[in-house]
Amino acid sequence: MQEQLEQLAENARRELEAIDSATDMESWRVRYLGRKSDLTGILRGLAGLPMEERKAIGARANEIKSVLGEHFARKTEALKQEASRASLRVDDTLLARGDVTLPGRPVPTGRLHPLTQTLNEVCDIFVAMGFDMVEGPEAEWDYYNFEALNIPAEHPSRDDMSTFWVDSPASDRGWKPLLRTHTTSVSARIAEEMEPPIRTIQMGKVYRYEASDATHGTMFYQLDGLAVDRGITMADLKGTLYEFSRRYFGEDRRVRFRCDFFPFVEPGVEMAIECAVCHGKGCRFCRNEGWLEILGAGMTHPRVLERGSIDPDVYTSFAFGMGLERLPMLRYGIDDIRLFYNNDLRFLRQF
Repeated sequence: MQEQLEQLAENARRELEAIDSATDMESWRVRYLGRKSDLTGILRGLAGLPMEERKAIGARANEIKSVLGEHFARKTEALKQEASRASLRVDDTLLARGDVTLPGRPVPTGRLHPLTQTLNEVCDIFVAMGFDMVEGPEAEWDYYNFEALNIPAEHPSRDDMSTFWVDSPASDRGWKPLLRTHTTSVSARIAEEMEPPIRTIQMGKVYRYEASDATHGTMFYQLDGLAVDRGITMADLKGTLYEFSRRYFGEDRRVRFRCDFFPFVEPGVEMAIECAVCHGKGCRFCRNEGWLEILGAGMTHPRVLERGSIDPDVYTSFAFGMGLERLPMLRYGIDDIRLFYNNDLRFLRQF
């Protein structure tokens, strides 16, 4: 056992001298100084030896263990110093290659998405005109999305609503869940829950089950407005939308109103602005019309007010709704709505 002990010590010293990494040092420590090492095994096997031999071998084993521990500590310190010197050499090399007096490289900073910027700007415009911001659920009941807005099940315009229906039980009243197709559903809730005078804007995501192309998507943002008070007229609606267009698009952009149909307003109008590319002359961007539709609006239908327990003989109301993506598209001449959602930084960094 004495020869075995000396051979173990010699092997340990020789292997330690050849080590040049911290990982190998840890493996060496476990092998020769750990709880399950060969040296520890020899110490545990001393019980079967005669007393005199046990004392001699035990003393020698403890001495070898102490010496190996000192060698391990010195080797560990030497490797740390070598690693530090190597790091300094790398830093010196980098300093020699460049001018340390030059200013540092700026850290890239993020920015708001162009649609978020548009939403904030539009909300600021309407809030400055006295409107309050209101949000509503994206998973909605079909009553608020259709029936409360004068769109019953048999109404022809409902065929144009490509709806995502939710596979969930109906309510106690028989209402079915869906992903809202327009934020006008929030207007129906407001008419039901608030008392006039009302001036609110409703914004958020809406969903349509339709193919994606340059002007359509399965999800997009929409902003609706609602005003209810005594004596509100179409002149109030036009004045509000003229002022919004002036503040967002600038005073030089012309605005046009034409009659249109929407089930929840009567009469209904569409609002268009002058094409930013051709300035009304007609081009590919505006399909040679010179104008681009921006929103639909009108005087709120009396039936919608009645469903919200508002007396249409006492109060009148106007409402409007617009796709949020259309606003920056018309302002900057962007011809594909999908650019807002492709996460291409080359596009997003322009805003």
